[in-house]
Order: sequence, then C-alpha cells, then structure tokens
Amino acid sequence: MKYSAIAAGVILSTLGFSGAVHAEDDAFITALKEGKPLLNLRLRHEEVDSDGAAEDAQALTLRTRLGYQSGTLHGFDVMGEFEDTRIVGKVDNFAPHMTGYPVIADPEVTELNRAAVRYTGSDALDGLVATYGRQRIIYDNARFVGNVGWRQDEQTFDGARIDYGISDFSVSAAHLTQVNGITPGFDANVTNNLFNASWAGMPGGSLTAYAYLLETDNVTDSQNDTYGVRYAGAFDLDAVKLLLTLEGAQQEVEAGDTDYYFAELGAEVAGVTVKVAQEVLGSDDGMVAFQTPLATKHAFNGWADQFLATPADGLKDSFVSVGTKLAGFKMAAVYHDFQAEEGSSDYGTETNLLLARPIGKHYVVGLKYADYSADDFGTDTQKLWAWAELKL
Repeated sequence: MKYSAIAAGVILSTLGFSGAVHAEDDAFITALKEGKPLLNLRLRHEEVDSDGAAEDAQALTLRTRLGYQSGTLHGFDVMGEFEDTRIVGKVDNFAPHMTGYPVIADPEVTELNRAAVRYTGSDALDGLVATYGRQRIIYDNARFVGNVGWRQDEQTFDGARIDYGISDFSVSAAHLTQVNGITPGFDANVTNNLFNASWAGMPGGSLTAYAYLLETDNVTDSQNDTYGVRYAGAFDLDAVKLLLTLEGAQQEVEAGDTDYYFAELGAEVAGVTVKVAQEVLGSDDGMVAFQTPLATKHAFNGWADQFLATPADGLKDSFVSVGTKLAGFKMAAVYHDFQAEEGSSDYGTETNLLLARPIGKHYVVGLKYADYSADDFGTDTQKLWAWAELKL
C-alpha cells in the first residue's frame, strides 16, 4: 500500500500546487474540464465443474471501476481509479471463499486500482511519455507482462515507466517496486526492471526485443531474468492474408536455465481466420521450468487455467484456432493438445469456445466455455462464463 499512498499524494499535491498559483487558474480549470470520468462495470457468472473437487463452484460478481483522468497542464496529467468487486445475490459457492469447491479467483475486494501522474509535454523529445505511480502495463501480447484483464481484480504495478517512440522505433523501460495481483494474496514487493524495444520497419510487421529482470524482495534466490525476441507480421496476398508470429526467449534462474519458443502460422480468408501454433515452455532436466510470473496467463495454454504454473517437465502446447465475426457476433474456437517438454507425458487436451457481441460503443455481452480433458496432468475440468460489461 505504500505506493498507493505515494501516488495519491502526488495527485493531490499536483492539483493543490496548480490551484494555488493564481496566474494558472484558467489553465488549471481548463485541465479539469478537459478531463473525463472513468467507469467500468462488469457483471459475470462463472461455473466450474472439476473432478478434483466434491462440489461444483458458482460465483456471481459485479466489478466496478470508478475514476477520473484529467486533461493536460504544462505537459502533465493525473488519474486515479478505485476498483470494487462484490458478490451478488449470495452466489458464492467457490474456493477460497468456501471450502470443498473449486477455485474462482474473484474475491470481494475494494482497492486503489490505479493512481499515477504522467508527463507528455516535452518539445525537445517529442514522443516521450513518463509515468509514475500505480499503473497498468501490457507489453506485446501480454505473454510476459500484462494486466490479467479477464479476472475481476486486474493486475497493476507500482513504479516508474518511460516510453519513447519515433518513426518506426519505440522503446519502453520500467522500474517496478510492487506487483498488485489478482487477489490480495498475490501482492508482492519486488525489484523488477523491464525493457522492451520494437521496430515496425520489418517486412510485413515488427521485430521486438525484450529483457525482463525480476526479483522478489526478501525472498532468497528469487531472481528471474528473461531475454527474448519476437516477430509478428501479416502479408496481403490478394484474397488471402498470411499471418506469421515467431518468438524465442531464454530464462535464467538460480536452479537452472530454460528456453521458450513460439511459432504460429495463420491465414485470413473472407473474414475467417485460421491459425495453427505451438508454444513450448522448456524444462531443465525436470528440475525447473520456464515461468511467466507477470503474464496475463489466462489468455494462454487454455482458458481452464490448468497451466498457470508450468509443470516441472515443461509444457508443449500445440493448438489450432478458428475465429470470425457474423451478424455482429465475435466467434472463436480453440483446440489444445498438451504434452510435457521433458519426457513423454501426455498432459491432456482442451476445447475453448467464445461468443461475444458489442452493443453500441459502451456495452458488451458474452459467453465463454472451457473443457479440459486430463490424461497425465490435473483433473477433468469444465468452466462456463456469462457476462455483461459497460465501459466509458
């Protein structure tokens, strides 16, 4: 909570200082008037049927985010946002809220979700953005750094971040002191340094290089350093658009070194996108596996969340996805086959289905389903979500 207080204090002191300077009254009032409210409401019902629990879990929760984003004053702007998750109608049969049920990671919580001051006003360095405070950070596809936006309580970060972009080149660096996880028990004091640089001048797309240097304070041998390169491109060939993504990374921890590989080939034809891909999170002789502690993990390796932590023998995820839009609906289907990277274990398979529809500019409704069939890892698990969301 130390950065919550610091960030809130920065906001209040910035506003107070500006208001005290009489010559700046008009500019200060203009910055307030040019600001905008921040509002997001998401009502979601989740059901979980797992062979590993005696009962089926159910949760009906309402997530509310309410905040304010100011206009710009002398190149600075400030924002603050509170977040509250409540159980609705006493639909609360889930762990850890109640024992004997599968986990649904949407506990009741009220917190300061974001509070930051940002500078964007340098004429000498056009394209520079500096942010300090509690903030949302998403790099690339969120495989290594993301906000876990699917959960009701999103992941945010306390620290300082600098972004700079010019022409086809962009670079971002961040120093983090706290990770605010998806439940209060996942909060951690850290010393994390993140670097991400991208060049959009590659044929068909962009090339990104990154280094994520992580360490949890007061935890012995917690250093986790990941270095990687990612290419993402698209090629228009008359009626067909070819899609290609390639990525590789190496991770160094005290117990050993592991590798990460991702390859995806896709085609978009007549509004239908088909992709085949394989993602490999390596293992060092079954002793330690490649991990992504700051990732939006729900978006990867199946929506049933069986592989939020990579098994010691690593993970090889081979999958095919099909997506399209029809009558305003977004539809997607994904099939995963999971195997160990080290050894010959067949972990299991999973089918994911999604149906979602925006209504106007501010509303979305959706259904989502995950069915994990276990072989050598975990237990058979089915999950179903239905939600409605309002966003300003």
